Amino acid sequence: MELIRGLHNLRSCHQGCVATIGNFDGVHLGHQAVLGQLAEQAERMGLPAVVITFEPQPQEYFAGDQATARLTRFREKYQALQRYSIDRVLCLRFNQALANLRAEDFIQQVLLQGLDVKYLVVGDDFRFGKGRTGTFELLHETGQKNGFPVVNMHTFNIDGQRVSSTRIREALEQGDLVLAEKLLGRPYRMCGRVAHGDKRGRTIGFPTANIHLHRKASAVQGVYAVEMFGIDGEPLAGVANVGNRPTVDGTRSLLEVHLFDFNRDIYGCHVHVNFLSKIRDEMKFDSFPQLQQQIKADAEKARVWFAYRGQS
Repeated sequence: MELIRGLHNLRSCHQGCVATIGNFDGVHLGHQAVLGQLAEQAERMGLPAVVITFEPQPQEYFAGDQATARLTRFREKYQALQRYSIDRVLCLRFNQALANLRAEDFIQQVLLQGLDVKYLVVGDDFRFGKGRTGTFELLHETGQKNGFPVVNMHTFNIDGQRVSSTRIREALEQGDLVLAEKLLGRPYRMCGRVAHGDKRGRTIGFPTANIHLHRKASAVQGVYAVEMFGIDGEPLAGVANVGNRPTVDGTRSLLEVHLFDFNRDIYGCHVHVNFLSKIRDEMKFDSFPQLQQQIKADAEKARVWFAYRGQS
């Protein structure tokens, strides 16, 4: 799958495609329905399938530090898209220039001149252009004038409610990992490279693999039973903490994973961590010994959860 960063990197070989546009945060089952429709048309028409997305996401650009937590950072999103029949991802940097671009100009510069789109699929809630004035109706009219179909994917429902990134985010905030997995079509996960930490955990018998989150806000917070992939013996069961580590005066969000019965050096490995069950919220303890006792209790709860899962 080819990654194209910015309109300035489009070449004549990139023209003529089927395309879809959106944030695709989480690449959930609703997104997967859109991608499936896109891949089907690409195969039928003998054209490459292209996903057009934005970085940062428009809502993040406008909200700044007040933006809601995203489900996937760009690398995670890109990895998720690779599981589907997508040939290219066009990532447009969302900045002031793009925010000020009229919907009609976006169509002209991106869809017509840039990609020469032959078939377009969009979600039922898609809006674009300055002031979000671009609508499905405008795209449909443009398609009719320029000879390409524009298809509006209807709402994808589970349990009578629309599947959306917002609904998944709410499920994660409530600790409902089962619902989140149901809406995503897979467990909620985070990816990253194992980095050196302050090594406090190993002093109390709980060494951790530390993964920097590289995001302004995390969609999960607290202690979880997890599985790690990306190293020999996967999946490896463990217990993880996501947060700022208030007891030891932490300042930036970090994912710390203690793997059960594991003592190998995995610094530098790129891993992904599946969140399976929430154990508790993040807490501040009065002393490090109190934290130590709680970590032991958390690890035991996670082990019991895995044992119970293995029997069911």
